[in-house]
Amino acid sequence: MRSRAVGVPRAGVPEIVLVQGLAVADYLLPGLAALSSFTRAHLLELPAERLSVEGYGGAVADWLAENMRYPVILAGHSSGTQVAAEAASRDPSVAGLVLTAPMTDPAHRRPDRLFRRWLLAGRREAPGVLATQWPEWRRAGPRLIAHLVRVHRRHVIEESLRRVTVPILVLRGREDPMCTARWARSLATSGYVELPGAHDFCWGDPNGWSAPMRAFAETVARSG
Repeated sequence: MRSRAVGVPRAGVPEIVLVQGLAVADYLLPGLAALSSFTRAHLLELPAERLSVEGYGGAVADWLAENMRYPVILAGHSSGTQVAAEAASRDPSVAGLVLTAPMTDPAHRRPDRLFRRWLLAGRREAPGVLATQWPEWRRAGPRLIAHLVRVHRRHVIEESLRRVTVPILVLRGREDPMCTARWARSLATSGYVELPGAHDFCWGDPNGWSAPMRAFAETVARSG
């Protein structure tokens, strides 16, 4: 698995490990840089293989076991929240979990509804994000993308979260049509924050998620 890291470790603040979205990762780099203002932050790219969500979660857990020797905050964006939830349910190095724009809302799990919501989200996103994502989608290819959509649509994140014993922070864009506020709020155990923007709100305002993530990391550190 490829990973990129920015920032330096800070005493008393866990490092953050961020899991990419559906076959795309580069759009998260501005947000990753914002997190480096208070800790070291890592961006993970998942294996380009046809695994289940549980399989991708196992790959993330293996990476954490091999590379992180102390508690971390594990975060995911979009479909990455499902993978992060799976990894957090099995890895003792995870001290807190952040779900940003979580998937998949039960109201939109049907393929036709999910596709319509994705199109609507595209019209609401900040300029430039789709242009950043298209090259990575082309490299992934239609077969892998179809596989990813299928396994993530069938995965029920609520079942994974029942096995998660660490605090959970949920961040949602106020204009996100793929994730209802009511459902997103129901997933949180340690805070729910709405931020300006749509599904990829961390692209339009990379610094926006930094403050709630920092507060969450410091709270987790104080709780031991």
